[in-house]
Amino acid sequence: MAKATTPADLTITPRDLRFGRGMRRTRWWMNDDPVATAFYNALSITFPKGEGFFVDSVRAFREGTPPRLAAEINAFIKQEVLHTREHVAFNRHVTDQGYDVSLLDTHVDEALALTDGKPAIARLAATMALEHFTAILAHALLADPRHLDGGAEPQAAAMWRWHAAEEIEHKGVAYDTWLHATRDWSRTRRWLFKSLVMLTTARKFFVGRYLGIIELLRQDGITGPRAHLGTLGYALVRPGMVRKIFGAWASYFLPGFHPWNSDDRALIARAESDYAAAVLPRAAVAA
Repeated sequence: MAKATTPADLTITPRDLRFGRGMRRTRWWMNDDPVATAFYNALSITFPKGEGFFVDSVRAFREGTPPRLAAEINAFIKQEVLHTREHVAFNRHVTDQGYDVSLLDTHVDEALALTDGKPAIARLAATMALEHFTAILAHALLADPRHLDGGAEPQAAAMWRWHAAEEIEHKGVAYDTWLHATRDWSRTRRWLFKSLVMLTTARKFFVGRYLGIIELLRQDGITGPRAHLGTLGYALVRPGMVRKIFGAWASYFLPGFHPWNSDDRALIARAESDYAAAVLPRAAVAA
């Protein structure tokens, strides 16, 4: 099989869009379902700090990269900054509903602290692993419209589609940066390093998000088996997003892996048409 690379005709386009300003979102904005709402809220809480970490990790290796990769890194940074802004606004809706997210913030801080004192290449490897998660989650979200159809608040759904489209678009940047930064490493060393980092990162990612969902449900008065079975059912059965991404996650460990082994740019165009009607006019929103 030919070695995959980032498509030569790929353009990474930061889309400066704003969603949900000046409106009050309902507490269970996702289909009036507390479990579904908690699933997305818990994920969103991680993004402002997480994407700041991604930006710093990739930017540390920008100097000396080929011109095309340097341009892609710059576009990646711009997209991530815009994602952070929109998730800060989205998370404000979460706390406006009375949710205390301090425990979820602590989980994020603890996960990011695992790289404290580690070489910059370890931070880049963690970013590469987490970018794989965001890309395959984005693919699953856009590939099956049922995830957001059927009653999701339109501005919130539009924001998630927009974010997912850009995650797909820049899914190869951290990986290509890693390939450049480790160009003098052997294939075995590369594979062992990235695999160990992925296994550690995956554990923290899933445990942190699961505990975050359970905590948000607790604040809704949903505890015990009802909370745990509801969360597992939503993640693994219906709609089962976590179950559906397992194969794509495992592909990370295969020889010859590259994020663009799967060219799913068609989902970007579909997402743009889906969220276009919900984009707020620039004059109607504040920064």
